[in-house]
Amino acid sequence: MAYRMFEGKEHASIYQMYRPAPPDEVKNIILQYLDKKKGQPHVLAVDLGCGTGQNTRLMAPHFQQVVGIDISECQVEEARAVPGYPNITYRQGTAEDLPFPDDSVDLLTAASAAHWFDQSRFLAEASRVLKPRGCMALLCYTLDNTRLHYQDCGERLNQLHKEMKQELLLYASSPVAASQNKLDDLYSAIPFPDKERVEGIWVKEPTSVRNLMGLIKTFSMFQAYKRKDPQMAEDLLLNTQKRFLEEMGVTCPDTNMELEMEYYCILASKPQ
Repeated sequence: MAYRMFEGKEHASIYQMYRPAPPDEVKNIILQYLDKKKGQPHVLAVDLGCGTGQNTRLMAPHFQQVVGIDISECQVEEARAVPGYPNITYRQGTAEDLPFPDDSVDLLTAASAAHWFDQSRFLAEASRVLKPRGCMALLCYTLDNTRLHYQDCGERLNQLHKEMKQELLLYASSPVAASQNKLDDLYSAIPFPDKERVEGIWVKEPTSVRNLMGLIKTFSMFQAYKRKDPQMAEDLLLNTQKRFLEEMGVTCPDTNMELEMEYYCILASKPQ
């Protein structure tokens, strides 16, 4: 089955505000793989589970046309509201029923989304729509390996972050667990003989305490917690933010720290 976890307008707005785009390091790995396996021209890229379009926009400069597809109309509306990308089209739809002819797509991507797809139906559609030597790139990051750095209190911040995640994991679904296991089952099921996994892509970027709490709000497990007990969920974030600021010795939640995350990417190329 495909999951519908990111439907609401409020969630879509938070998603657009706080979800970061995949890093250039991952984008470059994907484009180099595509150049190696298929080569130019790069005509059509399709971003599945596109959400509010962070990864879709990342691909836009490198293709003649990019299509972002998401099951949530609210997510698609947020994506469409971002100006400046005339070669991007957004559509409501699913990864299991793609509106493209056979052998027509150069690159299929899914950023932090493939664990929500119906595995067998998605792979059948990917096999159908990809051009010969067209490529699939499924990318994600691991929550377990998130690291925070701020002066000499990084370890204490990491412990606070871990405590918050442990509480939220009580509301994590099995697809989230699959993503944290680096999509092992999906990787094994990809029917193309030419496939590889790239792990240990460590990326550091500045983020504020406020933005980190906002990122947590976008997670499906936080939203599940919020549906069960809205006040407790919000209190968890507020209390964690307060403890962060106390450890850092600051009062402003817009104070920046360094966020370090491990990304991984599954790459596969359809046979000629």
